[in-house]
Amino acid sequence: MNASRKVAIVTGAGSGIGRAVALGLLRDGYAVALAGRRAGPLQAVARDSQSDHAIDLPTDVTDPVSVQRLFETTRDRFGRVDLLFNNAGVNVPGVAIEDLTIEQWRSVVDVNLTGAFLCTQQAMRTMKAQAPRGGRIINNGSISAHVPRPLSAPYTATKHAITGLTRSTSLDGRRYDIACGQIDIGNAATDLTAKYATGTMQANGTTVVEPLLDVTHVVRAVLYMASLPLEANVQFMTVMATKMPYVGRG
Repeated sequence: MNASRKVAIVTGAGSGIGRAVALGLLRDGYAVALAGRRAGPLQAVARDSQSDHAIDLPTDVTDPVSVQRLFETTRDRFGRVDLLFNNAGVNVPGVAIEDLTIEQWRSVVDVNLTGAFLCTQQAMRTMKAQAPRGGRIINNGSISAHVPRPLSAPYTATKHAITGLTRSTSLDGRRYDIACGQIDIGNAATDLTAKYATGTMQANGTTVVEPLLDVTHVVRAVLYMASLPLEANVQFMTVMATKMPYVGRG
C-alpha cells in the first residue's frame, strides 16, 4: 500500500452518515476500514466504492474483543490508523422517561457511549504506538448534544456524554499528538431522518415538518476536519439545515 495513503476507521459505515463519510474518505484517497453490525451493508459500501482500499469488518462496538479485533485487522492490513470517525449510534422509539425499560436505556447507552469509548480507547493505544505517532478522532455528536427533542432521554443523555468524551480525549491526547473533535449534525437527509419531512413532534406537542440537510455537506465538513494537520483542530462544529427548529428552540 502507498505509504502516504492515510487510513481511517468508520463505525456505523453500512448506512446513513457513516456510509456517506466512508465513501467520501475513499474518494479523497484514504484507505478505509468499514465497521458495522451487519456484513451485508458493509460489503455493499465496499462494492459501491469501487476501491481496492476498502475493507468491510463486521464489528460489535459494544464488545471490547470485537473492537480490539477491528483495530488489529486494520493495522495488519494497512499498517496504521490515522483517523477514527466514531459514528455508530442507535435510538429507541420515543417514550416518556417514566416508561423507559432498563433494556431500552442500556441498548442506547451501550452503542452510543460505551461503543464510542471502546473505539476511542483502541484508537488512543494505536495512535500512541505507531510511527509517525498521532492521529485524529472525530466524534459524531448531534444537535441533541445541545438540546433535546421530546421523549428522547437515552439518546440525548448519550450525546451530551459524547461531548464530555470529546473534551477528555482532546485533553488526554495532546501529549501524544492525538487530536479529537466533534461534529454536531442537524437533520442530515438519511433514512433515519426521513420522518422529519412528513412531520415530527415539537416541544409544545405540535407536529411540524422540518427541513433536511443534504448529507454531502456533512461529508465535506468531516473531510475538512480530517484534512487539518495535527497541530490544528476543529474542537466542535455544528452543521445543520438552516431553517430547522434549533436556534430559538423552547
